[in-house]
Amino acid sequence: MALPTRQTDIGPPKYDQFLPPVIKKNYGKWKYHEVLSGGTMVHVAESGDKLFTVRVASPRILSTETIREICDMSEKYCDGYLRFTTRNNVEFLVSDQSKLDPLVAELKAKKYSIGGIGPRISNVVHTQGWVHCHSACTDASGLVKAIMDDLYEYFTTKELPNKVRLAVACCVNMCGAVHCSDIAVVAVHRKVPTINHEMVSKSCEIPTTVASCPTSAIRPNPKDKSVIINEEKCMYCGNCFTVCPPIDIHKPEDDGVAIVVGGKIGSLRTDPKFSKLAIPFFYNEPPRWPKVVAAIRNILVTYEKHARKHERVGEWIERIGWEGFFNLTGIEFTFQHIDDFTFARDTFRTSAAFKYSK
Repeated sequence: MALPTRQTDIGPPKYDQFLPPVIKKNYGKWKYHEVLSGGTMVHVAESGDKLFTVRVASPRILSTETIREICDMSEKYCDGYLRFTTRNNVEFLVSDQSKLDPLVAELKAKKYSIGGIGPRISNVVHTQGWVHCHSACTDASGLVKAIMDDLYEYFTTKELPNKVRLAVACCVNMCGAVHCSDIAVVAVHRKVPTINHEMVSKSCEIPTTVASCPTSAIRPNPKDKSVIINEEKCMYCGNCFTVCPPIDIHKPEDDGVAIVVGGKIGSLRTDPKFSKLAIPFFYNEPPRWPKVVAAIRNILVTYEKHARKHERVGEWIERIGWEGFFNLTGIEFTFQHIDDFTFARDTFRTSAAFKYSK
Protein backbone atom coordinates (compact mmCIF):
# COMPACT_ATOMS: atom_id res chain seq x y z
CA MET A 1 0.00 0.00 0.00
CA ALA A 2 1.47 3.33 -1.06
CA LEU A 3 1.82 6.01 1.54
CA PRO A 4 -0.46 9.04 1.04
CA THR A 5 1.18 12.09 -0.53
CA ARG A 6 2.03 14.57 2.19
CA GLN A 7 2.33 18.29 1.51
CA THR A 8 5.23 19.96 3.30
CA ASP A 9 7.07 23.26 3.19
CA ILE A 10 10.47 21.56 2.93
CA GLY A 11 12.20 22.34 -0.36
CA PRO A 12 10.74 23.66 -3.61
CA PRO A 13 7.76 22.02 -5.36
CA LYS A 14 8.58 19.60 -8.17
CA TYR A 15 9.32 21.66 -11.26
CA ASP A 16 7.21 19.73 -13.74
CA GLN A 17 3.92 20.72 -12.18
CA PHE A 18 4.51 24.25 -13.48
CA LEU A 19 5.41 23.35 -17.06
CA PRO A 20 3.05 24.31 -19.90
CA PRO A 21 1.21 21.28 -21.37
CA VAL A 22 3.13 21.52 -24.67
CA ILE A 23 6.45 21.23 -22.80
CA LYS A 24 5.21 18.29 -20.70
CA LYS A 25 4.02 16.52 -23.83
CA ASN A 26 7.32 16.98 -25.70
CA TYR A 27 9.74 16.90 -22.76
CA GLY A 28 13.17 15.84 -24.04
CA LYS A 29 11.89 15.55 -27.61
CA TRP A 30 12.62 18.97 -29.08
CA LYS A 31 13.99 19.01 -32.60
CA TYR A 32 15.36 22.54 -32.98
CA HIS A 33 14.81 26.19 -32.12
CA GLU A 34 14.99 29.32 -34.22
CA VAL A 35 15.37 33.00 -33.36
CA LEU A 36 12.61 34.88 -35.19
CA SER A 37 13.52 38.42 -34.10
CA GLY A 38 15.41 40.27 -31.38
CA GLY A 39 12.76 39.32 -28.84
CA THR A 40 11.00 36.21 -30.18
CA MET A 41 11.97 32.62 -30.84
CA VAL A 42 10.28 29.28 -31.53
CA HIS A 43 11.03 25.77 -30.30
CA VAL A 44 9.85 22.95 -32.60
CA ALA A 45 9.28 19.44 -31.24
CA GLU A 46 9.70 16.14 -33.06
CA SER A 47 5.91 15.86 -33.00
CA GLY A 48 5.59 19.14 -34.89
CA ASP A 49 4.30 21.10 -31.89
CA LYS A 50 5.64 24.63 -31.53
CA LEU A 51 6.25 26.84 -28.52
CA PHE A 52 6.88 30.54 -29.09
CA THR A 53 8.81 32.68 -26.61
CA VAL A 54 8.47 36.46 -26.33
CA ARG A 55 11.14 38.02 -24.11
CA VAL A 56 10.56 41.34 -22.39
CA ALA A 57 12.93 43.37 -20.21
CA SER A 58 11.92 44.29 -16.70
CA PRO A 59 13.54 46.01 -13.75
CA ARG A 60 14.44 43.74 -10.87
CA ILE A 61 12.19 45.73 -8.56
CA LEU A 62 8.60 45.62 -9.86
CA SER A 63 5.42 47.27 -8.63
CA THR A 64 2.40 45.13 -7.83
CA GLU A 65 0.50 46.92 -10.59
CA THR A 66 3.10 45.93 -13.20
CA ILE A 67 3.15 42.30 -12.04
CA ARG A 68 -0.65 42.14 -12.30
CA GLU A 69 -0.50 43.62 -15.81
CA ILE A 70 2.09 41.03 -16.89
CA CYS A 71 0.00 38.22 -15.40
CA ASP A 72 -3.16 39.49 -17.12
CA MET A 73 -1.42 39.41 -20.52
CA SER A 74 -0.13 35.93 -19.73
CA GLU A 75 -3.67 34.74 -18.99
CA LYS A 76 -4.94 36.36 -22.19
CA TYR A 77 -2.33 35.00 -24.62
CA CYS A 78 -0.42 32.17 -22.92
CA ASP A 79 -2.97 30.28 -20.79
CA GLY A 80 -1.22 31.82 -17.79
CA TYR A 81 2.24 30.44 -18.55
CA LEU A 82 5.28 32.72 -18.28
CA ARG A 83 8.65 32.65 -16.60
CA PHE A 84 11.18 35.07 -15.14
CA THR A 85 14.75 34.36 -16.24
CA THR A 86 17.78 34.64 -13.98
CA ARG A 87 18.51 38.04 -15.56
CA ASN A 88 15.10 39.55 -14.83
CA ASN A 89 13.64 39.02 -18.29
CA VAL A 90 9.97 38.08 -18.54
CA GLU A 91 9.30 35.32 -21.08
CA PHE A 92 5.75 34.77 -22.34
CA LEU A 93 5.31 31.13 -23.49
CA VAL A 94 2.83 31.05 -26.37
CA SER A 95 1.60 27.68 -27.66
CA ASP A 96 -1.03 29.14 -30.05
CA GLN A 97 0.75 30.84 -32.96
CA SER A 98 -2.33 32.97 -33.75
CA LYS A 99 -1.84 34.76 -30.40
CA LEU A 100 1.82 35.64 -31.02
CA ASP A 101 1.38 38.83 -33.07
CA PRO A 102 -1.46 40.22 -30.88
CA LEU A 103 0.72 39.69 -27.77
CA VAL A 104 3.68 41.49 -29.36
CA ALA A 105 1.39 44.34 -30.46
CA GLU A 106 -0.06 44.79 -26.97
CA LEU A 107 3.39 44.69 -25.36
CA LYS A 108 4.59 47.42 -27.72
CA ALA A 109 1.46 49.49 -27.11
CA LYS A 110 2.13 49.30 -23.36
CA LYS A 111 5.78 50.38 -23.86
CA TYR A 112 7.40 47.09 -22.90
CA SER A 113 10.90 46.52 -24.35
CA ILE A 114 11.01 43.33 -26.43
CA GLY A 115 14.49 41.93 -27.09
CA GLY A 116 17.48 40.14 -25.60
CA ILE A 117 17.27 36.92 -27.66
CA GLY A 118 20.15 35.82 -29.83
CA PRO A 119 23.55 37.57 -30.16
CA ARG A 120 22.56 40.63 -28.16
CA ILE A 121 22.85 41.97 -24.64
CA SER A 122 20.37 40.56 -22.19
CA ASN A 123 18.63 42.38 -19.39
CA VAL A 124 21.03 43.29 -16.56
CA VAL A 125 21.03 41.05 -13.49
CA HIS A 126 21.68 43.29 -10.49
CA THR A 127 21.53 43.62 -6.74
CA GLN A 128 19.43 45.92 -4.58
CA GLY A 129 21.71 48.93 -4.23
CA TRP A 130 20.81 51.99 -2.19
CA VAL A 131 17.09 51.16 -2.45
CA HIS A 132 17.23 48.26 0.02
CA CYS A 133 20.73 46.99 0.82
CA HIS A 134 22.39 48.15 4.02
CA SER A 135 25.95 47.59 2.73
CA ALA A 136 25.59 48.99 -0.80
CA CYS A 137 28.36 51.15 -2.31
CA THR A 138 26.29 52.30 -5.29
CA ASP A 139 22.74 52.52 -6.59
CA ALA A 140 22.25 49.35 -8.64
CA SER A 141 18.84 50.28 -10.04
CA GLY A 142 19.94 53.74 -11.20
CA LEU A 143 23.17 52.44 -12.71
CA VAL A 144 21.34 49.67 -14.58
CA LYS A 145 18.83 52.18 -15.94
CA ALA A 146 21.65 54.42 -17.21
CA ILE A 147 23.50 51.48 -18.83
CA MET A 148 20.45 50.02 -20.55
CA ASP A 149 19.30 53.43 -21.82
CA ASP A 150 22.66 53.83 -23.54
CA LEU A 151 22.87 50.27 -24.90
CA TYR A 152 19.17 49.85 -25.73
CA GLU A 153 19.77 49.22 -29.44
CA TYR A 154 21.93 46.19 -28.57
CA PHE A 155 18.96 44.71 -26.70
CA THR A 156 16.38 45.22 -29.43
CA THR A 157 17.90 45.30 -32.92
CA LYS A 158 21.71 45.42 -33.23
CA GLU A 159 23.58 42.12 -33.18
CA LEU A 160 26.93 41.25 -31.60
CA PRO A 161 29.36 38.38 -32.30
CA ASN A 162 27.64 36.44 -29.50
CA LYS A 163 25.36 37.08 -26.55
CA VAL A 164 26.71 39.45 -23.90
CA ARG A 165 25.61 39.12 -20.30
CA LEU A 166 25.74 42.27 -18.15
CA ALA A 167 25.61 42.46 -14.36
CA VAL A 168 25.82 44.99 -11.53
CA ALA A 169 26.64 44.23 -7.89
CA CYS A 170 26.34 47.00 -5.34
CA CYS A 171 29.16 45.64 -3.15
CA VAL A 172 31.86 42.96 -3.22
CA ASN A 173 29.59 40.49 -1.40
CA MET A 174 28.12 40.29 -4.87
CA CYS A 175 24.48 39.17 -4.86
CA GLY A 176 24.61 39.62 -8.67
CA ALA A 177 26.40 37.38 -11.17
CA VAL A 178 29.34 39.75 -11.52
CA HIS A 179 31.89 36.96 -11.14
CA CYS A 180 30.68 35.17 -14.29
CA SER A 181 29.35 37.86 -16.67
CA ASP A 182 30.80 39.17 -19.92
CA ILE A 183 30.85 42.80 -18.73
CA ALA A 184 29.98 43.70 -15.16
CA VAL A 185 30.10 46.47 -12.59
CA VAL A 186 31.00 45.75 -8.97
CA ALA A 187 30.79 48.51 -6.36
CA VAL A 188 33.55 48.85 -3.79
CA HIS A 189 34.16 50.49 -0.42
CA ARG A 190 37.67 51.90 -0.11
CA LYS A 191 37.96 52.99 3.51
CA VAL A 192 38.22 51.07 6.78
CA PRO A 193 34.95 51.21 8.77
CA THR A 194 34.63 53.70 11.59
CA ILE A 195 33.68 52.38 15.04
CA ASN A 196 31.22 53.97 17.45
CA HIS A 197 32.64 52.31 20.57
CA GLU A 198 29.84 53.47 22.85
CA MET A 199 27.15 51.91 20.66
CA VAL A 200 29.15 48.70 20.04
CA SER A 201 29.08 47.92 23.74
CA LYS A 202 25.32 48.49 23.86
CA SER A 203 24.11 46.76 20.68
CA CYS A 204 26.63 44.19 19.43
CA GLU A 205 27.81 40.73 20.43
CA ILE A 206 31.60 40.94 20.40
CA PRO A 207 32.26 37.24 19.53
CA THR A 208 29.80 37.38 16.61
CA THR A 209 31.32 40.61 15.35
CA VAL A 210 34.85 39.19 15.51
CA ALA A 211 33.73 36.00 13.75
CA SER A 212 32.04 37.96 10.94
CA CYS A 213 35.35 39.15 9.48
CA PRO A 214 36.65 36.83 6.71
CA THR A 215 40.23 38.12 7.04
CA SER A 216 40.45 38.14 10.85
CA ALA A 217 40.96 41.89 10.85
CA ILE A 218 38.75 42.40 13.93
CA ARG A 219 39.77 41.59 17.49
CA PRO A 220 38.22 42.42 20.88
CA ASN A 221 38.99 45.70 22.64
CA PRO A 222 38.24 44.93 26.32
CA LYS A 223 39.21 48.42 27.47
CA ASP A 224 36.31 50.05 25.59
CA LYS A 225 34.09 46.94 25.61
CA SER A 226 34.33 47.16 21.82
CA VAL A 227 36.54 45.95 18.97
CA ILE A 228 39.66 47.03 17.07
CA ILE A 229 40.15 46.78 13.30
CA ASN A 230 43.55 45.93 11.81
CA GLU A 231 43.59 48.23 8.78
CA GLU A 232 46.20 46.16 6.93
CA LYS A 233 43.92 43.10 6.96
CA CYS A 234 40.61 44.85 6.23
CA MET A 235 39.25 44.28 2.70
CA TYR A 236 36.26 46.65 3.09
CA CYS A 237 33.63 43.95 2.58
CA GLY A 238 31.17 45.31 5.16
CA ASN A 239 30.38 41.97 6.79
CA CYS A 240 31.03 43.49 10.20
CA PHE A 241 28.44 46.20 9.56
CA THR A 242 25.85 43.50 8.89
CA VAL A 243 26.13 42.06 12.39
CA CYS A 244 27.14 45.27 14.16
CA PRO A 245 25.74 48.52 12.65
CA PRO A 246 27.89 50.83 14.85
CA ILE A 247 30.84 49.67 12.71
CA ASP A 248 29.94 51.87 9.76
CA ILE A 249 31.40 51.05 6.33
CA HIS A 250 29.52 53.75 4.39
CA LYS A 251 31.52 56.67 3.03
CA PRO A 252 29.58 58.07 0.04
CA GLU A 253 32.34 60.47 -0.97
CA ASP A 254 34.86 57.61 -1.28
CA ASP A 255 32.71 54.72 -2.54
CA GLY A 256 32.54 53.83 -6.22
CA VAL A 257 32.59 51.01 -8.76
CA ALA A 258 34.99 48.82 -10.74
CA ILE A 259 34.40 47.13 -14.10
CA VAL A 260 35.24 43.47 -14.68
CA VAL A 261 35.04 41.50 -17.93
CA GLY A 262 35.35 38.07 -19.49
CA GLY A 263 33.23 35.81 -17.30
CA LYS A 264 30.69 33.26 -18.45
CA ILE A 265 28.66 30.38 -17.03
CA GLY A 266 28.19 28.16 -20.08
CA SER A 267 30.62 25.47 -21.21
CA LEU A 268 29.89 25.78 -24.95
CA ARG A 269 33.23 25.88 -26.90
CA THR A 270 35.27 26.78 -23.80
CA ASP A 271 35.09 26.17 -20.06
CA PRO A 272 33.23 28.57 -17.75
CA LYS A 273 35.32 31.60 -16.82
CA PHE A 274 35.62 34.03 -13.93
CA SER A 275 35.49 37.74 -14.67
CA LYS A 276 38.74 39.72 -14.37
CA LEU A 277 39.46 43.34 -13.62
CA ALA A 278 39.32 45.81 -16.51
CA ILE A 279 38.95 49.22 -14.79
CA PRO A 280 39.80 49.52 -11.08
CA PHE A 281 37.63 52.44 -9.99
CA PHE A 282 35.14 55.16 -10.84
CA TYR A 283 33.59 57.46 -8.27
CA ASN A 284 29.80 57.33 -8.06
CA GLU A 285 28.25 59.99 -10.29
CA PRO A 286 24.48 59.69 -9.86
CA PRO A 287 22.01 59.88 -11.41
CA ARG A 288 23.49 58.86 -14.81
CA TRP A 289 27.07 57.62 -14.10
CA PRO A 290 28.40 59.01 -17.42
CA LYS A 291 31.99 57.70 -17.08
CA VAL A 292 30.88 54.18 -16.18
CA VAL A 293 28.36 54.04 -19.02
CA ALA A 294 30.92 55.36 -21.52
CA ALA A 295 33.49 52.78 -20.38
CA ILE A 296 31.04 49.90 -20.80
CA ARG A 297 30.03 51.11 -24.26
CA ASN A 298 33.71 51.37 -25.21
CA ILE A 299 34.37 47.76 -24.21
CA LEU A 300 31.21 46.51 -25.95
CA VAL A 301 31.85 48.39 -29.19
CA THR A 302 35.50 47.25 -29.28
CA TYR A 303 34.36 43.65 -28.76
CA GLU A 304 31.74 44.08 -31.50
CA LYS A 305 34.37 45.36 -33.92
CA HIS A 306 37.19 42.89 -33.28
CA ALA A 307 35.69 39.60 -32.03
CA ARG A 308 35.03 36.67 -34.32
CA LYS A 309 31.56 35.28 -34.82
CA HIS A 310 30.38 33.21 -31.81
CA GLU A 311 33.22 34.43 -29.55
CA ARG A 312 32.17 35.51 -26.08
CA VAL A 313 33.97 38.49 -24.53
CA GLY A 314 36.30 36.29 -22.46
CA GLU A 315 37.11 34.07 -25.44
CA TRP A 316 37.94 37.13 -27.55
CA ILE A 317 40.26 38.45 -24.83
CA GLU A 318 42.00 35.09 -24.48
CA ARG A 319 42.62 34.97 -28.23
CA ILE A 320 44.11 38.47 -28.54
CA GLY A 321 45.75 38.49 -25.09
CA TRP A 322 45.21 40.97 -22.28
CA GLU A 323 47.77 43.37 -23.73
CA GLY A 324 45.76 43.35 -26.93
CA PHE A 325 42.60 44.06 -24.95
CA PHE A 326 44.14 47.06 -23.19
CA ASN A 327 45.60 48.37 -26.45
CA LEU A 328 42.35 48.09 -28.41
CA THR A 329 40.13 49.57 -25.71
CA GLY A 330 42.60 52.26 -24.64
CA ILE A 331 42.15 51.30 -20.98
CA GLU A 332 45.13 52.15 -18.79
CA PHE A 333 46.99 49.21 -17.23
CA THR A 334 47.68 49.81 -13.52
CA PHE A 335 49.19 47.89 -10.63
CA GLN A 336 45.66 46.85 -9.56
CA HIS A 337 45.52 44.58 -12.62
CA ILE A 338 48.35 42.38 -11.35
CA ASP A 339 46.28 39.70 -9.67
CA ASP A 340 49.02 37.56 -8.12
CA PHE A 341 52.45 38.83 -7.18
CA THR A 342 53.58 35.23 -6.64
CA PHE A 343 53.84 34.95 -10.42
CA ALA A 344 55.24 38.42 -10.97
CA ARG A 345 58.24 36.97 -12.83
CA ASP A 346 55.95 36.15 -15.76
CA THR A 347 53.59 39.07 -15.19
CA PHE A 348 56.39 41.58 -15.63
CA ARG A 349 57.42 39.95 -18.92
CA THR A 350 60.88 38.80 -17.78
CA SER A 351 60.33 35.14 -18.59
CA ALA A 352 61.98 33.71 -21.71
CA ALA A 353 58.68 31.95 -22.39
CA PHE A 354 56.72 35.22 -22.58
CA LYS A 355 54.88 35.67 -25.86
CA TYR A 356 53.89 39.19 -26.84
CA SER A 357 50.40 39.18 -28.38
CA LYS A 358 49.04 41.87 -30.65
